[in-house]
Amino acid sequence: MHRAGAAALQHLLRESGPAAVTTPCACGQTARYRQKRSRNVLTAVGPVRLERAYYCCDACHRGQSPHDRELDIVGTDYSPGVRRMMAVVGSDASFDQGREQMQLLAGLEVTRKAVERHAESIGSDIERRNQAAVQRAVQLDLPEVAGKDIPVLYIEMDGTGIPVTAAEAEGRQGKNGGAAHTREVKLGCVFTQTTTDKEGRPLRDESSTTYVGAIESAEQFGRRLYREAWDRGWPRAEKRVILADGAVWIWNIADREFPGAIQIVDLYHARQHLWELAGRLFPTDEHQRKRWGARMQKILDSGKIESLVKQLRAFPAASSEITELLRIDADYFERNRERMRYPAFRRQHLFVGSGVIEAGCRTVIAKRLKQSGMFWTLRGANAIIALRCCRLNRDFEDYWNSRAWAA
Repeated sequence: MHRAGAAALQHLLRESGPAAVTTPCACGQTARYRQKRSRNVLTAVGPVRLERAYYCCDACHRGQSPHDRELDIVGTDYSPGVRRMMAVVGSDASFDQGREQMQLLAGLEVTRKAVERHAESIGSDIERRNQAAVQRAVQLDLPEVAGKDIPVLYIEMDGTGIPVTAAEAEGRQGKNGGAAHTREVKLGCVFTQTTTDKEGRPLRDESSTTYVGAIESAEQFGRRLYREAWDRGWPRAEKRVILADGAVWIWNIADREFPGAIQIVDLYHARQHLWELAGRLFPTDEHQRKRWGARMQKILDSGKIESLVKQLRAFPAASSEITELLRIDADYFERNRERMRYPAFRRQHLFVGSGVIEAGCRTVIAKRLKQSGMFWTLRGANAIIALRCCRLNRDFEDYWNSRAWAA
């Protein structure tokens, strides 16, 4: 059936009628017809051989086949349909696994390098369009997107490291003072909430989550996230919430790009701070550790952050190291005290946990870019991240159609 389809396709793609004598050249002059030339192209139904008119410009000596442009096969031996397949499999699994899937599911023989090259090329094109949209958002007042009012719109942010090549990590310091082997991907998500359950707990709207991400500066990422939030209806939201852990870069973005939004530090991240501190304060006394940790957690959950900070600063430290740990955590809770009024947030039926973005770090980034033996360049990683976000946001078909590629 594939061979029959390839034969039929080859017939349908044949140029009909006499070739034009001339065609415009990119240099501004005219290219003249020389001859018919053939080439092989791999399509979704198998290889086909095309005969098409070839032209050459006497001024710049550049050759071209207009039929190749019509079919979108300039500079490639793969049809748009095959390149689309390679983008999909390359965004889901390793490039070698993608090659195997192409062979198993479509009966197409492609190389691992071809899957890598075309998946990254399409991802890079998506990222170029994203950057163009971000620049428009920076330079112009964005028009409000019409639609219904949104009861609650959330933005969550987080960072996760991915392994990179030695050249991409050169000169960068790792967490423990050694050489770095990773770079941080900043990931953000936007979702909405319109209802609560019977107990009044918030429910995320099904299929409302969209993602943006890249290895880039916090300032650049903030602009990227701002554009996504605006497209999702930020101006129409009755309540606007930023929910994340206590990283300083996140709250700098929140203050700069989303002034006036409700800011909430993830409750479970804040609890983790306390329990890790309890482990350092009582390393050999499990009973005392659990008792102290539970008491501090109760104060935290009640939103009485000033009382929590006071107790941390008054704790009798046994060493200078413990004194410094207590100071760091006390500063952390004091700095985020208004973002930790959990009873007030719960009375508004708001989420207080950032589980959506934490799951996103696993499904969007780790699942594809943190597999054993992988080392990425920034260009390659950002291309695959853009491609994965596009697909998870259900925008891939719109992107593909917008390219107006021939069938």
